[in-house]
Amino acid sequence: MDWDPDAQVKFDQMMAKVPVFLRELAQKQIAEKAEAFAKGENRDQVLEKDMVDAFFKITPFGFHGPMKTDMESLGINYTQYGHPK
Repeated sequence: MDWDPDAQVKFDQMMAKVPVFLRELAQKQIAEKAEAFAKGENRDQVLEKDMVDAFFKITPFGFHGPMKTDMESLGINYTQYGHPK
């Protein structure tokens, strides 16, 4: 599936912040979930919203705080997609 170039860059930047020992598994699971969200809306391109939603869905709740901090540091406004601050 095609990814919006901006979403791909932000995905790669977020993945660089994931601990090395978890990165491969996290990358696979989050990418698959983002693509499933896009397909669920009958789109053939993954958008930033899909990527953000996938991070929130796959990342265990206890790690949402650091994940939000990472998103904020990269200029990702996750609240615009309905996720709490």
